[in-house]
Formats: sequence, C-alpha cells, structure tokens
Amino acid sequence: MRLDHIAYRVKNRFKTASFFTSAFGYRIADDLPEGFDIQFEDGSYAKCLVLLPPEQLNTNPWLTEMYFGEQIVNYHMAPEIFISDGSQGSIVEKWVEERGGVGGIHHLAYQVDSVEEKMTELKELGYVEFTTDEPLRCPGLVQVFTKPSELTGIIYEFITREKEGFCRENVKNLMNSTKDIK
Repeated sequence: MRLDHIAYRVKNRFKTASFFTSAFGYRIADDLPEGFDIQFEDGSYAKCLVLLPPEQLNTNPWLTEMYFGEQIVNYHMAPEIFISDGSQGSIVEKWVEERGGVGGIHHLAYQVDSVEEKMTELKELGYVEFTTDEPLRCPGLVQVFTKPSELTGIIYEFITREKEGFCRENVKNLMNSTKDIK
C-alpha cells in the first residue's frame, strides 16, 4: 500500500498549485495544464488540477525500480496532489467555506491491491464506514471513500489503478458521496 494522492479543497486552485510547484517542486500534469471541470446536476461545478511529484521519472509513477547488481531497490514515490475549487454553492465551495474560507486536506488516498478486499477488511475490523456500498468504477480505476474516521477525523480513499490519471465521472460521484459530510 502506498499513499497515492492527497486531495485539497481550496479557495483558489492556481494559487495553491503555485505554492506546491514553487515550494516542493511539483508540476501540473502536462496533459491537463488547465485541469478539468466537474459539472453537477444543480449547475454548480468543481475545477480540478493534478500535480505530479518531482520524482516522477517513468511511466509507472508509483514505483521506480533501480537495479544494483542483482539487488532490486524499490523507491516510494511522493504522492500526486489533487486540488479543487468550486463555483458558488458547489460541494467544494461549501466545504471550503465551512473551514473559514481556507479549505484544506479533504482526503488521503491509498493505493491498494483490491478496493473490495480492503472494504471487507476494514468493515470487519469496525474502523470505518464507507460513503457507498460498492466501489466506484471506471476503466482501469476502482475507488471508494470512507466517512471521516472517528480516530483521525480524516476521509480516506482506497484506489486500485491500472494506469495513471483520474476519471471525471468517478471524481464527480466521489464528491457527491461526501456532500453531506461535515
């Protein structure tokens, strides 16, 4: 398991992205330099940016293997950063306003071998409740959110990836699954 991404909900995604690019060396994903939009049924929207870690050197961003003789050393990559802001009245804007207009970390996403198995395991242990009964699916991507943990106050996402990137429909459904969570 590895930390896949950290998701922030903020007042201004570009100012926040500038902080991460200047202070930590992240870069905005080349294929989405302006990010992408999520349109909700009520007409509001969220605008999202994906930042990639400075260590991303190959096509498999979550694991880099370096060979030294016969030994394989696996280096843990820094997580991606997902930043969203939203229009007036949107899920994101309301969440940011509830936190004094600043926003913050919305959730931590952990990459797992099987989202379904992780859901079963954590339900049996009684540590978390999930926002949906089943994981959300897009081609090459399976995801689920927890409700805020009673132990940490954090929302966790569990994700299984076959490829890089995010699925707009899953992002929309994940955001909707937490819209009533304070």
